[in-house]
Amino acid sequence: MRRVAEADDDPVSPATFAPLMQPTFLSIWLATQVSTLGWLMQTVAISWLMATVSTSDLMVALVPASSTLPAFILSVFVGAIADNFNRRRVMFAGRCIMVIASAMLTASVALGFVDPWMILGFSFLIACGGALNDPAWQASVGDIVDRRDVPAAVNLLSLGFNTVRTVGPALGGIVVASFGLLTAFAVTTLSYLVPLGTIWRCKWKVRSWPLPREPMRTAIYDGLRFTAMSSEIKAAIARGTLFGLASIAILALLPLVVRDQLGGGPLAYGALMAGFGTGAVIAGISNGMFRRILSQERLMTLACVACAACSLSLALTSSIAVAAIALALGGAGWVTAWSGVAVSVQLASPRWVVGRTISIYYALIDGGIAAGSWVWGTVAQNHSLTLALEGSAGALLLVVATGALFPLRERRESEPDPLEEFDAPVVAVNLNPRSGPIVIRVEYLIAERNLEAFLDLMRQRRHVHSRVGARNWTLQRNLQKPMQWTETFRTPTWTDYLRLNYRLTEDDKELDERVLLLHGGDIPPQTTLSIERPTGSARNTEPLTPYFPHR
Repeated sequence: MRRVAEADDDPVSPATFAPLMQPTFLSIWLATQVSTLGWLMQTVAISWLMATVSTSDLMVALVPASSTLPAFILSVFVGAIADNFNRRRVMFAGRCIMVIASAMLTASVALGFVDPWMILGFSFLIACGGALNDPAWQASVGDIVDRRDVPAAVNLLSLGFNTVRTVGPALGGIVVASFGLLTAFAVTTLSYLVPLGTIWRCKWKVRSWPLPREPMRTAIYDGLRFTAMSSEIKAAIARGTLFGLASIAILALLPLVVRDQLGGGPLAYGALMAGFGTGAVIAGISNGMFRRILSQERLMTLACVACAACSLSLALTSSIAVAAIALALGGAGWVTAWSGVAVSVQLASPRWVVGRTISIYYALIDGGIAAGSWVWGTVAQNHSLTLALEGSAGALLLVVATGALFPLRERRESEPDPLEEFDAPVVAVNLNPRSGPIVIRVEYLIAERNLEAFLDLMRQRRHVHSRVGARNWTLQRNLQKPMQWTETFRTPTWTDYLRLNYRLTEDDKELDERVLLLHGGDIPPQTTLSIERPTGSARNTEPLTPYFPHR
C-alpha cells in the first residue's frame, strides 16, 4: 500500500467530504479501507512470522523491502499502462494478483511449508499486485470525481489509510496472538476480495483520447522526459527518496525493538504500530491548518526532526509507553513528509501523464525505502540495533539540510488540463500514423528592439514543447537576414506530432500569442512540416494510406 498525499483543503470543511457523495468513489474508497485493514494485519503477521522462523536481523528488515521493491522495478511500466489502458481493468488485474498471492501464502502456512525466502517471495508478489493497482487508482480519482474535488479526494485517501492504520496493526497483533498466523493470513485474503468485487461492479466514464494508444516505449520515454524536465517533481522525488531511506529504520527495525529491547510479543508490536498510526491520523487531520501557517519546506523540516526524535527514542528506551509516544510523533512526521512531496507531484502533473509521474515518484522513493531497509538491517546485524537507529536519526537531520539543494515549491493549483483541440494541417503527401520522423519549422521576423523579449519567450516555448513530445528543439538565426529566426523541432511520427498539439494547455496557447505579438511580418509566422527520408534507403517510400485524426 502507498503513502497518499493530503490536499491543501481544510480537512474539517464540508468540501473535504464532497467526493463521498459520488457513489463510485464512495464504494471503492470503502472497499479500499477494508483491503488496507487486511494488508496491515498481514504486515504484522508476515513481520512476526519472519522474526520467529529466522534468526537473521537482515531477513526481518527485508520484509518491508520486499513490499516496496516491486514498485521500484515495475513502476515505469505500470505508470505507462495506467495512462494508456483502461484504468479500471488495470486495477482489477492488480487486485487479482494480490488475492492469488495472498491465498498461496495462506495455503503455504496451513501446510507448514514456510521458510524466510518463501515469505519474502509471497510478500513480493502481493506488492506486485499493489504496484499495478495503485497508480491506476490514484490516476482514476480525476476520472471519477469533479476536478474541483480532486484535492479533497486525495485527502480522503490519506485520511482513510491513516485511520485504518490506527487499528489495523493492533488488530493484527490481537488476531496473531489469539488465533494464530493462519487466521490472520486467511482474513487478509478475504479482505482483498472486497475491492476486487467492487471494481468489477463499479464502472465510471473515462474521457476518451482522440489519438491511437501510445506504444509502450514511447509512453515510457515521454513520462521519463516530462519528469526530468520538471524541477518541482525532481525536487519532490529527491527529498522523498532521501527521507524514505533515512526514516524506514523506524518501521523496518520495530519488530527487533519489540523482541530484543522491549521484550514484547505480537500484541505489543501491534499496539506500537497503532501508536504510529494514531500520530499519522492526527497529523493528517491537522495538515490543512499547518499548511496555511507554514511553508511546505518548513513542514518537511519539522517532519524530519519528528522522525529523528522517534528513531533516537527507540534506540534509547526500554519502556513500551515511551516507545508508543515516540512512534506517535514519528507517525505524525511520516505522514506530513509524504503529504508534502506527493502533493507536489500530483499538482505538477497534467492528466495525460499523471499515472507515469506518480509511478516514477513511487519507484524512486520505494527504491530508497528498500535500500534503507537493507542498510539499517545490515548495520543492526553487523553492529547493533542501537547504532542503526541512531544512524537513522542522524541521516534524517541531513535530509533537512538537503532543502538548500532541493527546495519544495509552494503550489496551490494543479497543472491545467490539455485543451485537446487541434486542427491537423492539410498535407499533400499521404501519411499513416507511423510516418516520420516529422520536422517542424516555424519562421519569425523579430526586430532588434524585441530580441531580448523574444529569446526569453522562446526559452519558455522550448520547455513547453519539449515536455509534451518535441525532440531536438533548436532556434536558428539567419546570417544573411538577421531579422529571420527559425524554430525547429522533431517528432518521431505523424501521430506524435498530433499528440504534441493535443497536449498543449490554454497557458501554452497564451505563450504562443505573446510570441506572435513580437513577430514583425505582415503575415503570421510560417510553419513548414517536412518528413525526413534517409538517402540510399527505400524505407517508407511506397504510397501510404491517408490518415485522418478523429475529431
